[in-house]
Amino acid sequence: MRTPFVAGNWKMNKTGEEARLLVSELLPALQPITTVERAICPPFPYLLPLANMLKGSGIGLGAQNMHWEASGAFTGEVAPAMVAEFCQYVILGHSERRAYFHETDEMVNKKVKAALAIGLTPIMCVGETLSENEAGLTAEVVTRQTRLGLAGISAEEVSRVVIAYEPVWAIGTGKAATAQQAQDVHARIIRPVLREMFGETAAQAMRIQYGGSVNSKNAAELFAMPDIDGALVGGASLKAPEFIAIVQAAAEAKK
Repeated sequence: MRTPFVAGNWKMNKTGEEARLLVSELLPALQPITTVERAICPPFPYLLPLANMLKGSGIGLGAQNMHWEASGAFTGEVAPAMVAEFCQYVILGHSERRAYFHETDEMVNKKVKAALAIGLTPIMCVGETLSENEAGLTAEVVTRQTRLGLAGISAEEVSRVVIAYEPVWAIGTGKAATAQQAQDVHARIIRPVLREMFGETAAQAMRIQYGGSVNSKNAAELFAMPDIDGALVGGASLKAPEFIAIVQAAAEAKK
């Protein structure tokens, strides 16, 4: 049985003081929920102080992005080893990175390989835009992003990758995919691609999160679906009661 995994993507939010306050609110409630893998992904400046707060808690820390090169003249970028010094996870290929910073599937693939090489768990995001969804291109887009993002990776390596299906039209809009819509993409599009690329065992072992307006009200219904293995949570991860409730819902649904 796949261990559910709920990660909070804080995006570009919170001051240092607010970040520490949020973690201090999360810790007492999240530490006892050991049946769910839990992580927070704050902005880069807060990785060190929050790593110290989370030490020994069982709650993981992730970065929101990284470069694929080990070092060099890449002003403003962060190398894999810099992330791995504090984090266990890294979000890669988020739709905002693809849309606003023009990241391609090939760039995402380089980042996934670099993350695996340094011992990080990549959370690789895939998902279609509203226009692609309305044009019936969901399968084509998600298949391409999954296939190219994982190209050249072995079945052994891919077991350490987490995929997050985040339909772009649902991110930050309050309009989440229905549980059945998300389940269909996970079970009928993503997992078959994984099966074709890496075999049945690897495909069944890999975790696929859902992301896009996940909150305490829809979490239980989403997690009840057999192929939804947790969530990459955006706005709701900035509010302690909401994020706690989502993690609790994952624990209840996957008992």
